[in-house]
Amino acid sequence: MRTQKAKRVAILVHRHIALFELGCATELFCLLRPGTDVRYQGEVVSFAEEAPLGVGGVSLRCKQINNLRDYDLLVVPCWSTEQQPNTPALQSIYNAVKAFASEGRQILTFCSGSFLPAEIGLLNGRQATTHWRYAHSFQQRFPKVEYVGDVLYTWQGELACSAGSSAAIDLGIEYFRRNHGYEFANSVAKRLVMAPHRQGGQSQFVETPVTKRPDHFAVALDWALANLDKPIMVADLAHQAHLSRRSFDRKFRQSMGVAPKEWLIQQRLRVAQKALESGRETIDLVAQTSGFESSATLRHHFRKAFGISPGQYQKQFADPKRSANKA
Repeated sequence: MRTQKAKRVAILVHRHIALFELGCATELFCLLRPGTDVRYQGEVVSFAEEAPLGVGGVSLRCKQINNLRDYDLLVVPCWSTEQQPNTPALQSIYNAVKAFASEGRQILTFCSGSFLPAEIGLLNGRQATTHWRYAHSFQQRFPKVEYVGDVLYTWQGELACSAGSSAAIDLGIEYFRRNHGYEFANSVAKRLVMAPHRQGGQSQFVETPVTKRPDHFAVALDWALANLDKPIMVADLAHQAHLSRRSFDRKFRQSMGVAPKEWLIQQRLRVAQKALESGRETIDLVAQTSGFESSATLRHHFRKAFGISPGQYQKQFADPKRSANKA
C-alpha cells in the first residue's frame, strides 16, 4: 500500500483550554491509522510563551510557533468567549489565521473555537454555530455572522464550525468523509465507538435525562428486550410489571424519563442498527426482526432519531462487500 504524505495539522490553543474538545482534536488528528494510506501529523501549538491552563489546574506543554505556514489544516478546539484586549501577541495570532485562510486552507472550530474566526471577520456573511450556551453572546458580538442555532455543525467552504462538546467529533468525522470517503470515516467512527454519523442539521442536545433501570421494572424490561421482534403493547409491559396500565405509565415516565412506547422504539432502533451493520439483511427483514410494523415505519423512526435513512446508515457502517441494502 502506497503511503501518502502526511497532512500537517495545527491544533491551536491559547491561555485557557477546554480539555474535552482538545482531546477530540488529538484523537482525530494525532493518532496513527494502521492499515490505511491516510496520514495526519497533528501537533498542539500555541503562539504564547506561557503554558495554557485547563480545568483542574492542568498545565499543557505544547509546541510554540509564530506562524501557520507549515500546516495544511487548522483546528481551533476552543477560544475565549469574552472580548480580549488586542495585544501584539493576540494580533500575531489574528494575522497568522487570516493568512492561513487567505490561501484557502481548511479551518475547523470546535465549540467556542468559532469565536476566533468571528473576531477577525472570517465568518462575516457566512453561517456559523457554537455551543448553545454562548449563542446570545456570539450573536451580540458578531451581527454580521449568520448564526445558526440548534445544529451540530455548519460547513461553509474552508470554514466549518461545530457546536458544543461531542459535536466536535461529528464535525471531524464529516471532514474525513468529505476528504477520504465514508469507508475511512467509518473506520475512525468505529475506533471512537461512535453512534451513527449525525448530520449537521440535527439538534445539539436532548432534554431526556440518562435513564435508570429500577428493580420493579427489571422483569418487564428484560421480557420486552427478549421479545422485540414480536408485537408488544404498553399494556403487556404493565402486565409483566404487575401494575395497572395507568400506574405503569406514570411510574415508568418518572423513573425512565420517557414514555413506555418511546422506550420500545429506542430499543427496536438499536436492534435495527446492529442488523444494518451486518450488511447482510434487507431493510424489510431488518424491520421485521426489530419489531417494526413495516419498512416504512422503520424508515420513519430511524430518520427521526438519527437524521438519516436506514439505507444510508447501512452504506456508511456496513462492509460494502456484504451490504444487501434494499432501501
